[in-house]
Amino acid sequence: MKNKAKLIYILSFIGIILFPSFFILAQEDQQTQAEKDVVDQYSQEINQKENYIDQLSQEINELQDKISAKRSEIVNLNNQLAILSNQVKKIELDIELNETRIEQLELEIKRLNELIKRAEKKITENQIQLAQFIQLIWRNSQKSYLEILLVNDSFSDFFDELNQAKQLQENVQKTVGQLRQRREELENNKEDVEIAQADLSANNELLTQLEVDLTERLGLQQNVLTTTRQSESEFQKEVARLRLEQQQINAEIATLERRVREELQRREAVERFKTFGPAKFIWPVPSRYITAKFHDPDYPFRHIFEHPAIDIRAGQGTPIKAAESGYVARAKDAGLGYSFIMIIHNDGFSTVYGHVSKIFVTEDQFVTQGDIIGLSGGTPGTPGAGNLVTGPHLHFEVRKDGIPVNPAQYLP
Repeated sequence: MKNKAKLIYILSFIGIILFPSFFILAQEDQQTQAEKDVVDQYSQEINQKENYIDQLSQEINELQDKISAKRSEIVNLNNQLAILSNQVKKIELDIELNETRIEQLELEIKRLNELIKRAEKKITENQIQLAQFIQLIWRNSQKSYLEILLVNDSFSDFFDELNQAKQLQENVQKTVGQLRQRREELENNKEDVEIAQADLSANNELLTQLEVDLTERLGLQQNVLTTTRQSESEFQKEVARLRLEQQQINAEIATLERRVREELQRREAVERFKTFGPAKFIWPVPSRYITAKFHDPDYPFRHIFEHPAIDIRAGQGTPIKAAESGYVARAKDAGLGYSFIMIIHNDGFSTVYGHVSKIFVTEDQFVTQGDIIGLSGGTPGTPGAGNLVTGPHLHFEVRKDGIPVNPAQYLP
């Protein structure tokens, strides 16, 4: 009887220890369902945002097709105004799409944080269960097989208790496996949150840039109306004048490069280039936001000339760095006209920095990569801006053997 009472005590002890685990599991089911509902709600809203993004993308593509179709038509005032109008609408849709993407990312971060909270809670529960199982195993390990045999009335009871010990060990292994899996899920979700937060920051920055794009394109639209006085003949005169101006600038740059390279060759100054090795360029301003690409089909002045550069957004007065070491071939201060700096580099390369508001170098001066050569400009009506501007930026050209090439292919 004494042994049987002892066995009843042990089984009761096991029941008392295990009962909270079953209670936790029952309570966990209710809480898990509530948490699942919250996560599902976030997922549903995220999918709705994704569908709206797809719709906006389709509208943007349709507008781009309209712009391309208009661009293939004859250059006249009505077509140019239609192109600008559609470009304004496209930027507005780009802004709306970006705002929706920001909302989607914010929802995704909330969803992931909910999953993290759930995983942390389950990990705590697993740790509690594991501690209980280990405590039971430790208590049972204090008894030898002989002691277990003596406290049981039959071999059947003896083997039952051994099976219970084996079941405890299996539960420990299962709980450890769940714990490992949930910790992995937790780490993965935390990494996903970091990625989503980085994407959110990038999209907020893009939204700021798009809003500036919209302001500049609206300003250009108004400028075309003001300059031409809505007259086709005035528009054609302005186009002819700007084309001639651009042709003169290109001819000046090409002539200068040939002349300066010949002069450097006579002076054997090119030997100095060789000490620097192959030409490698750096970004001339801190910004990496390109407002107009090389030969950009959406370049606002494409009806006048093909864009031979990239335009990098830079606030008025941003310091400009020499993208590579070389000799200053031209440092042209044109007053309110188009001011630019041209530098001759090794390997047949040259760079042009346009719409500069201030120039810090002189012609024939040798500059080292990273030297500040001037300040950016581009705000309409300010020194160095010239005519073909919509807002502050740096016009940056890379030329190879005198021919404009895509700067983006040479920048890190």
